Amino acid sequence: MSGGAGVGTAAGAGAGAGADVQDGKVDVAIIGAGIAGAAVAYWLTRLDPSLSVTLVERDTGFAQASSQRSASSIRQQFSSPANIRMSQFGLAFLREAADRLEVEGDRPELGLRTPGYLYLATPPQADALRAQNVVQRAHDAPIELLAPEALATRFPWLETDDLALGALGAGAEGWFDGPALHAAMLRRARAQGARLVRGEVAGFDFDGTGDARRVSALRLADGRRIACGHAVIAAGAWSRPVAAHAGIALPVHARRRTVFVFSCPEPLNDCPLVIDPTGFWFRPEGRAFIGGTTPEPDEDDLPLEPNLEEFDETLWAAFAHRVPAFEALRIERAWAGYYEMNLWDHNALLGAHPSVANLQFATGFSGHGMQQAPAAGLGVAECILHGGWRTLDLSDLSVARLAEGRRVLEANVIG
Repeated sequence: MSGGAGVGTAAGAGAGAGADVQDGKVDVAIIGAGIAGAAVAYWLTRLDPSLSVTLVERDTGFAQASSQRSASSIRQQFSSPANIRMSQFGLAFLREAADRLEVEGDRPELGLRTPGYLYLATPPQADALRAQNVVQRAHDAPIELLAPEALATRFPWLETDDLALGALGAGAEGWFDGPALHAAMLRRARAQGARLVRGEVAGFDFDGTGDARRVSALRLADGRRIACGHAVIAAGAWSRPVAAHAGIALPVHARRRTVFVFSCPEPLNDCPLVIDPTGFWFRPEGRAFIGGTTPEPDEDDLPLEPNLEEFDETLWAAFAHRVPAFEALRIERAWAGYYEMNLWDHNALLGAHPSVANLQFATGFSGHGMQQAPAAGLGVAECILHGGWRTLDLSDLSVARLAEGRRVLEANVIG
């Protein structure tokens, strides 16, 4: 990975721990304080407490932030080794979060549950599920393959007549309180010295020309200027227009996803997060359930209002087919959030951009941001501090692959 120079050679004099944000000089300026930006700030200030790190966020109440609207689930059932590694790291982080993110005796409660993901396959899909399982097991992901008879025994509420196979990651996959993780990560980063500034980035200043360019400062819409040694674009669904200020075409688009909350009078014992062969998903949420699907058409920048017609027109019949008890389900409410969809290959874009050595990226997670943020934040922090990946090799997910014309093929994309 071409991580660029480390902080020690890039930040310049006067940009260390003593620098005041009001002076406009920081070692690292992070654009976006959602879960990805907060994770980068957390790791930077943990690994090097002497750094001055500023998070620039236009929506400090996070009213529209995907971090507050996520279904907050975590899985190891990917086909790409890099994605498997990131989520394994994320699961370990979640299990240690109360210790890692404690601030003045306040330990976050993230409500991690691990009933697993249950991927279901029809006969034409079964071979692909088996092939993915080989990759997962080769990377220590404990995913169990279940024949239809085993599925029916384990989950008697499930319709299995049209199924050929299921894959279950019980104990290694599940869900958690994503907004609580985001709040705790950001609070810990600030306790370690990171600063949060409300503002909207309207441009960059550069030193040098061509591929030797380096970001020298962020320019905010209100006229303020923040000089920096490194900049990080972690603006989620809004990353594309920010990158455009640097002349970089980023294939990250805001795609709305509606999450429906519904109740069912009949309990579904030991229910995991279920992914149907047709693409919809559902899982328990307290005494209720949540679920959703990929809308058609899937358009950019739709307003963050739930599309209730999506359930009536698409989901209800499909839910009732897969789980007969859902014939009696009742919609309670719904919400909508954005996927920061990377239309290049639906995988995260991380690390330094080849045309701007000190401009890092942590974006494009395509629905995986909450579970992958702990690993991505560490990777980007190490690229800034050391010039490359250290703990995890995330080179497959380098943003440089856009310029290289290289795609990361991930078969298991939900939504």
